[in-house]
Amino acid sequence: MTGRGRLGMGGFVDAALSFPTVLFTPLLVVVVLYWLVVIAGGADPDAGSEIGEHGPLHFAGLGGVPAPISLSLVIVFAWFASLAGGEFHGPVPLWAVLIAALAVAWLLARLLVIPLRKLLPDGPDVSRADFVGLTCVIRTGRVTSTFGQAEVHAADGSSAVVQVRQAGSDDLRAGSEALLYDFDPEGEFFWVVPTDIATRGH
Repeated sequence: MTGRGRLGMGGFVDAALSFPTVLFTPLLVVVVLYWLVVIAGGADPDAGSEIGEHGPLHFAGLGGVPAPISLSLVIVFAWFASLAGGEFHGPVPLWAVLIAALAVAWLLARLLVIPLRKLLPDGPDVSRADFVGLTCVIRTGRVTSTFGQAEVHAADGSSAVVQVRQAGSDDLRAGSEALLYDFDPEGEFFWVVPTDIATRGH
């Protein structure tokens, strides 16, 4: 067998819907939609963090970061690797391209996870209660009574991305500054209020 050659728009669609790429195309669509929802503030990217710390992802060398990040990396790399392999595989059978794509995806994802572990904050290292009374910057598209994240810097210079909630309906969106005024140990999140409201009257 020979490669399909240069890809036009039609050829690109055909390649994306051909074996082995077609196995990863639906997963890639799910990944893209998921991160669009995260950007819009409708999903928590830290969900499944415990899965990344234990279980298959951990033993595969992909632990230490939230599971959605590890899985997204594997899917994206596998899709591109299978697309390229399907186009230029030459005499190599397509089932071998599939195996090679998975191996390449795992290797690249594992290499990228290593620096990501250092960039992502380690929540347990800093006492959450120490953040109460500090200001933070909202990092999700919105903050509600059930969802929200913010970045906070401690007095020692350390920072963390924490879960936040608000009791009201203030317009807290990405980039807004808020005050962490209480911590819920059961839900492991902070209650926040916009800083302009917190300082009003002082």
